Amino acid sequence: MTEKTGSLLIYASKCVTGTLIVFTLSYFLNYHDVAWCLISVILVLAPDRKDSVILAFTRIKANLAGVSSGLVCLLLFPVNMWIISLALTLTLSLCYLLKLDNAERSALAATIIIMLQVEGKQVWVTALERVIAVLAGCILGLLITYIFHFNTSSETNKKNDKQAEA
Repeated sequence: MTEKTGSLLIYASKCVTGTLIVFTLSYFLNYHDVAWCLISVILVLAPDRKDSVILAFTRIKANLAGVSSGLVCLLLFPVNMWIISLALTLTLSLCYLLKLDNAERSALAATIIIMLQVEGKQVWVTALERVIAVLAGCILGLLITYIFHFNTSSETNKKNDKQAEA
C-alpha cells in the first residue's frame, strides 16, 4: 500500500469516526441538529499525519476567532448581507493578527454558522446552540486526531530521544 493510499484510508477513517460519534451522541442527548457539530469535526480533522495535532489546535483557534466575530456582530447589529460581510472581514483580521493563516477557511465557516438564523427562533438561542455545537465539534475533532495519531507521535518522540542520546 502506498503512503498516499494509507493517508487516504486514515483520513476517511477519521471522518467516519467523527460522523459516528456525532450521531451517537446526538441520539443519546436527544439533540438532532447535528450539522454544525459535524461540519466542525470535519473542518478540524487533517488529511495527513504531518502536524495533524498542531493543525487541529490551529483550526480550533480559528473557529474560536470566527465564533467570536459572529457573536460580536450579532450583539451589535441586525443580520444582513453587510453585517455578515463585516463579520467575515473581522474574522480574517483576527486570523491575520493571531497568525492563523492556514485556518482561515475554518474560521470563516464558523462565522457563517453563527450568523445564519433559523426562522421562528430567537437570534441568540440559535447562536448559542451553534456556538456549543461548533465547540463540541472542535473538541471531538481534536480527540479523534489525538487518538489516531497518538502512536505515531509516541514513536516519533522515541526516535528523537534515541537520536539525541547517540
